[in-house]
Amino acid sequence: MARTHYTPQDLHAQTARVAWQELEKHFARGVVIRVDSDLDLVAVATCIANDDKPAAERWVAQGQVQHLDMHTAKDWARRDPELWAVVVAPWVVVQERKPEGCA
Repeated sequence: MARTHYTPQDLHAQTARVAWQELEKHFARGVVIRVDSDLDLVAVATCIANDDKPAAERWVAQGQVQHLDMHTAKDWARRDPELWAVVVAPWVVVQERKPEGCA
């Protein structure tokens, strides 16, 4: 069976705004990956989907990509911020968007 190569366009079309309540069950399963707001969500998801280990390892080492921790999960549950997500099975890759006007 040939392995599929994902493009950013493939995953951009699957990206959607989600509420924390929609992510809770995935968090409970340990499959939510948090992406720092300074990174491009679709670029990170594309690297994960295509098993680009050097890029993923670099982001993990820098703390920019990681499993969602309990502290952040509680914060998101309390604030209900604007979250964007894309599924890269088995992962749900999520990013909190910066408020408009923030650099």
